Amino acid sequence: MSQNVIIQYFIWHFHDVPKELGKAWKNYLRFYLSFFSVGALLRTFLAPWHSYQWDYGRGFSVSRYAETFISNSFSRVLGAIIRSVLILVGLIFEVFIFLIGAIVFLSWIFLPVIIIALFAFGIKFLF
Repeated sequence: MSQNVIIQYFIWHFHDVPKELGKAWKNYLRFYLSFFSVGALLRTFLAPWHSYQWDYGRGFSVSRYAETFISNSFSRVLGAIIRSVLILVGLIFEVFIFLIGAIVFLSWIFLPVIIIALFAFGIKFLF
């Protein structure tokens, strides 16, 4: 492979590294979705919290049925509230990681221009 060093640099800088940055960015996004278990929390959104459920028991009693129904409903509502908070925190982290990844990616793409501009500014500042 007898290419010019400048051409090899541009291939590396604008092709190879952005591809690897994209893979790393995707891995971070997938990790935080998995870390906060967003998919599992959505699948079990209305499940009782920590499987706390009360049994209706044998026989028929309106007060016992009402008490058990209210207790089980409360457990489901509590589970939905806590899962909502965890999903929200996970999605906030996802947005944060997406923005950081976009900043890193764009910074890498514009890095040669930034270096040249700062070098020119430094020369101008000296004289």
